[in-house]
Amino acid sequence: MSICSYIRARALMRMSLGLVALLLAVAAQAEPTSSSSEEGVDGWLERLGTALNTTSYRGVFVYSRGDQVSSMRIVHRYRDSQVQERLVIQDGGQGEIIRHGGRVFCVLPSHGRIQLDAVLPSGPFSEAFTPRFAPFRRWYAAKMLKDDRVAGHEAVVIVLNPKDVHRYQYRLWLEKTSGLLVKSQVLTNDEEVLERFQFTMLELTDEIPDSEFIIPESGKTREITLEKPNKPRPEVHSQVGWTLGWHPEGFQATPSSPKDTRRQAVSFSDGLASFSVFVSPVGEMDMPTGVSRIGATTIFLRKLTVEDQRHLVTVVGEIPPQTAMKVAESVEVESLAGDESGGAM
Repeated sequence: MSICSYIRARALMRMSLGLVALLLAVAAQAEPTSSSSEEGVDGWLERLGTALNTTSYRGVFVYSRGDQVSSMRIVHRYRDSQVQERLVIQDGGQGEIIRHGGRVFCVLPSHGRIQLDAVLPSGPFSEAFTPRFAPFRRWYAAKMLKDDRVAGHEAVVIVLNPKDVHRYQYRLWLEKTSGLLVKSQVLTNDEEVLERFQFTMLELTDEIPDSEFIIPESGKTREITLEKPNKPRPEVHSQVGWTLGWHPEGFQATPSSPKDTRRQAVSFSDGLASFSVFVSPVGEMDMPTGVSRIGATTIFLRKLTVEDQRHLVTVVGEIPPQTAMKVAESVEVESLAGDESGGAM
């Protein structure tokens, strides 16, 4: 998947983690140390929430999920209450993403410039610790591990253990002076590492010039506007009404999800993990079913026939396959309604 496609899919599907779902785990066993424990887990997590946006830095990070490994160069600046950011692909195809506050541009040599008019969170883990989902600690037990070093910087290490089988385990490395996330892992309950994120080079600095954030004026420009939560819904002539009979305790519909499942897709989050449910008519199309997983992202597809009409239920997100399957199997299509008036729901 291209960097542009990934950002657009994430924004539309979850309005969520931003460029990459950057979470992950450490292989070594460790003991807590008194130096980092003095501030406490809650204090460090609060610092992380602020540092993700307000720390200015440049560096290179590596991200792996499944067999896919990629590296990106990032420049991030916080000035005058606005975030500016540039991410550049370092291997494979060329491309970059530039953010000026709520304006996000994806630049590919073969596609020109694409503007994404949606307020996408900045950098890895950027929405995980928002106040709206602060109670995520009800579903994870947090503790400190032994201090470590990442990209030449001293870091504290925090492990978040799930309290049920419907979530993954996370381990976070936070740079000591700023609280910035510099390494992370997401693991199964059997300690299998599914995804990794880590800075390999990091410079914390406020001396970042404006020239770092200039948007290239090359190639054709195509503008894409992503729907925002309060934007009027477009007219639709065919709706699928459905209900979700079960989801893991603690997951709530995200602010950008519609209150009515007739919009066909709804996203859920517990403040750390998230998943989305899609229901769409497929007619006579022969669609695949079953489960697949790329890194920590599970995709489960189920066919459902109601009133001789076939539908495809899709659950996708950072949850275990068994959980995604249980969510999908709880979906019930209520009715097929052709809205002759063509009005929005």
